[in-house]
Amino acid sequence: MSGVVHLPGPQFRGPDLKELVSATAFGDQDAFGRLYDAVAGPVLGLVRRVLRDPAQSEEVAQEVMLEVWRTAARYRPERGEVMAWVLTMAHRRAVDRVRAAQAATDREQRVAAQSHVPPYDEVAEQVEGRLEREQVRRCLRGLTELQREAVLLAYFRGFSYREVADMLQTPLGTVKTRMRDGLIRLRDCLGVGS
Repeated sequence: MSGVVHLPGPQFRGPDLKELVSATAFGDQDAFGRLYDAVAGPVLGLVRRVLRDPAQSEEVAQEVMLEVWRTAARYRPERGEVMAWVLTMAHRRAVDRVRAAQAATDREQRVAAQSHVPPYDEVAEQVEGRLEREQVRRCLRGLTELQREAVLLAYFRGFSYREVADMLQTPLGTVKTRMRDGLIRLRDCLGVGS
């Protein structure tokens, strides 16, 4: 006896996919089950290579197999092998999923960029700030020299009344009076409290 083993042919041959698709087209669930067993592995492998996400890959592979069940009657043997037909569907579905995910990401980024509203209108605030500063400058120009210097030193530079009096070489009482009078004039000029 030689070392070569001869296997009987037909019983070890894989299922005829064309026959299974044809029977599936007529609603044969057993034929579809056998077709599923024959092509589901390659479908999942192809989809997983495109998507790289196991959960999404399984979902898309199931969608492909459902599409095979629904569209089995559209298969045309003269256009190619069953496996090529099924894998073409699988590749198309996987690419569509990638495109849909990218489109969703792009949409979310556009919405996020468009919905970014500053907490306030920066331009309006800048203009308002400039106008207020100009009005304060104008009102300060309406004070006497001693009032203006005392107010600027005390309120804008943070010096105490005593320090202001020393800097201006003016008695403390005079500085307090001039500051009080100057603040009243500023208040009236700025319209504060009216």
